Amino acid sequence: MRDEQILVVGGTGTTGSRVVALLRERGVAVRVASRTGEPRFDWIDRGTWDGALDGVTGVYVVPFDGESLTRPFVERAVARDVGRIVLLSGRGVDVPGYAGEASVAGPTHVDGEDAVRGLGTGTGTGTGSGAGGGGGAGTRWTIVRPAWFAQNFSEGFFLDAVLTGELRLPAGDGAASFVDADDIAAVAVAALTEDGHGGRTYELSGPRALTIAEALAEISGAAGREIRYVPLSPEEFVAELREQGLSAAEAADYAESLSPLRRGLDSHVSDGVRRALGREPRDFHAFVKSAAADGAWRTRRSTN
Repeated sequence: MRDEQILVVGGTGTTGSRVVALLRERGVAVRVASRTGEPRFDWIDRGTWDGALDGVTGVYVVPFDGESLTRPFVERAVARDVGRIVLLSGRGVDVPGYAGEASVAGPTHVDGEDAVRGLGTGTGTGTGSGAGGGGGAGTRWTIVRPAWFAQNFSEGFFLDAVLTGELRLPAGDGAASFVDADDIAAVAVAALTEDGHGGRTYELSGPRALTIAEALAEISGAAGREIRYVPLSPEEFVAELREQGLSAAEAADYAESLSPLRRGLDSHVSDGVRRALGREPRDFHAFVKSAAADGAWRTRRSTN
């Protein structure tokens, strides 16, 4: 095992679980932050933070959406001499009006990035090419801003609808440069374990943009059955979510999260994977092929 001890906040999620796996493959000691773990970690209970951070050399932070807790958590990490902090943020944080007024995650990301950047400037801070890093008490930070996850179709919040054969969204004909979560994790692990990433912000995307209809066409081909995209208005989408039992606030937030896609703000291709890893990002077609081989879109059979 190497000398690092990395705390992964969000270690059971889409990116966090992959970060954990990659770190362990490298022989790095990993602590998965969890309310049931030992030591216990709970975003809401600040009394658990110090125990989780004890002896840690680096932290991967998946923020708690809707709460301004990233800033005090980062401050605690710096106070305990954590050497590296990698923050999972979101695309469009630096674009006024990108997230929309109803966004829950938007303000969380904005405040989180501000907190991390506030640790210090150092050389190489921001999106420049310098290798130094900002940081309080020697802490180096890196921010990753991914586009829409490709895995939303295979294990995220699109999956249930995809399995029914019909995905109904207020996304219009907007396109997104979907990024593979494996690439996000690889960039995060590089920043946690290698030099040259301190003070950098990596915008991550796949190598091309696809509309929802185009993405589903590729999935349909791999799954061997048709999966349709049905475009809805935001009002229709919210009404359907309310019928499914979501609260008005939850439905509005979900609809708002799709508005950048509908407004054509997510189609650009970013170079963060290439900058961080020296290779091209994984294409959506490769993701689809792999997910299909793993049985992601096999229809579920009733257990009744």
